[in-house]
Amino acid sequence: MIGLDGIARLLPRRRPMLLVDRIVEAVPGERITAVKAVTGNEPCYLRLPFGTPAERLAYPPALLVESWGQTAGLLASMAAGDAPEAVMLLGGVGDVRFHRPVHPGVVLEHRIRVALAVNDTTVFEGETLVDGEPVLSVGRMTIAYRPWDTIPIEGFGSLRSPAPAAAAIPAQRDR
Repeated sequence: MIGLDGIARLLPRRRPMLLVDRIVEAVPGERITAVKAVTGNEPCYLRLPFGTPAERLAYPPALLVESWGQTAGLLASMAAGDAPEAVMLLGGVGDVRFHRPVHPGVVLEHRIRVALAVNDTTVFEGETLVDGEPVLSVGRMTIAYRPWDTIPIEGFGSLRSPAPAAAAIPAQRDR
């Protein structure tokens, strides 16, 4: 079992966007099972008034997929080992199905398997369960590792050595 400290070492995310609480089981290069507790204190609920009916507190589907994707990213990081000179990139997501809404008070169980791995690119598949019932199925998610210095950012050079902010962002003039 790997907790938040181990997850933080493997995945370049921090609160409030770290959406995996614990790795329950992992076989690098094969599969991973991780959990995330959904609570009424999630940042996505902050702007809702107190007393909002429970049926309006469905966890956003985009965050459900993000949490699943972070779990896939953890498996990719475990398989990659120490790759400090590389950046993890999302290549795409397909065949996503939402089976039912998720509400506060549940624990998401992400189960992810490697469907295909070629060099520095991996395709994952799997599902998310709540109390043993599927709430999300992902047919494929592609994650690739690329060297930092090969990732161009228009106007900034590469991610490895960005241009100074003053040179990269045009000055704004008072009107």
